[in-house]
Amino acid sequence: MRHLETFRLIAAVARAGSIRKAAEDANITASALNRRIARFEDEFGAPIFERLSRGVRLNPAGELVLQHFRAQQSDLQRLQSQVADLSGIRRGHVAIACSQALLPYFLPRQIALYRRAHPGVTFSVNVRDREQAEQDLAGFASDLALVFEPVHLVDFEVLHAVPQPVCAVLAEGHPLAHKAELRLRDCLDQPHTAPSLQYGVRALLDAAAKRTGRRVAPVLETESFELIRHYVLHEALVGFQIGIGLEPGHGIVARPIATRDVPPGHLLLGQMKGRALPVASARFAQQIATSLEAGQAAAAAQAS
Repeated sequence: MRHLETFRLIAAVARAGSIRKAAEDANITASALNRRIARFEDEFGAPIFERLSRGVRLNPAGELVLQHFRAQQSDLQRLQSQVADLSGIRRGHVAIACSQALLPYFLPRQIALYRRAHPGVTFSVNVRDREQAEQDLAGFASDLALVFEPVHLVDFEVLHAVPQPVCAVLAEGHPLAHKAELRLRDCLDQPHTAPSLQYGVRALLDAAAKRTGRRVAPVLETESFELIRHYVLHEALVGFQIGIGLEPGHGIVARPIATRDVPPGHLLLGQMKGRALPVASARFAQQIATSLEAGQAAAAAQAS
């Protein structure tokens, strides 16, 4: 697989922006690496790097070459996973990009459940907002994405989708904690903390508030859902999050906001369009979809 080693060296040069630096990292001489790249460009029929005064960078042809390499890496991993599965080894690696809301409860349980059945499988979890997750899939940095309200969906193939109402996060003693129906105006009339603009929860809140001539004006705006969950215990204000990222107890109450005010968003499980996933990733996706379906059915039964 010598051609794969050449691709790895090309990727290393692209990351470093310098043949000399990449050569040092690979423990070879800069002249040997330069010859290898020149030989590849000659065989390929086109240059892939722009030579700059202080290094190099990929040109458009080089970007396509690197994308091809990442696709080959993915295909090879899928093949290795299939062969391992045939031999009964049950190993592999799953890379998943996910929204913050999935981190405290849902995803740890799912990974642990999968690894109990397949202890040879390893995981990497990349915390991404809704736009970054799609970029991760397109760049083969993640096999799967589990994200709330993605932005573009250009390269995103939806494997499963479940609605998620926006919830108010409140301390148990807050005046709104036990209101029969919680309206958005009730929440916005109170001091509140909200996610930053890049998150799907905030996009839904802003759109809903605008329809009524209101605006979301948080006293605390943050990129951290964990901070929101904890801060409502220290000040009598309203936080916002989706239900899958919350659990009752610990002094916190989660109340769905009336859907006539804020329509539910969608939590999407997806992969890059047209990509054949490695066996471990495909099976983990099936497990996630089954769990989301079960959670949706339980929520519907409870509501009725």
